[in-house]
Amino acid sequence: MKAFHEDVWESLPDDLHPPLVERRRAFLLARVSAGDRVLDLGCGEGDFTAGLAAAGTDALGADVSERALERARARHPDLRLELVPPHGPFPWPDGAFDVVWASEVVEHVLDTARWLSEVRRVLTPGGRLLLTTPDHPRLHRLALAVRGFERHFEPRGDHLR
Repeated sequence: MKAFHEDVWESLPDDLHPPLVERRRAFLLARVSAGDRVLDLGCGEGDFTAGLAAAGTDALGADVSERALERARARHPDLRLELVPPHGPFPWPDGAFDVVWASEVVEHVLDTARWLSEVRRVLTPGGRLLLTTPDHPRLHRLALAVRGFERHFEPRGDHLR
């Protein structure tokens, strides 16, 4: 699985800035406060982590890909960044974060129930998970509702789900 994630990052261009990044950044920054302990889970190149740090949060970027973290360190050398195992458990203690941000991550997770359990564990009581996912077309969403989330997805391309 580790090779899968590294191959994905090796295949990406050096500059990943889809048009929705600024809207996602605004969404995120409107929901955190200075001093919040925020985990950017699946931080990729670290752009959201950098925005969180600039907003005064205690931000930590984490990713399963060493290549992604190399790119993050090159772009943002002062960030706190950590490599995490793709299938957990997370290396942080219970209640370590006030907010977990996971943008376009959950669709890459093989065992979503375990992942969500780990997210919950590292959040403080009352902590918040903020996540974004790709917007699937209407018929795709209908298939999800009818067939069920777990059974619907099969690995293809750079998505595990």
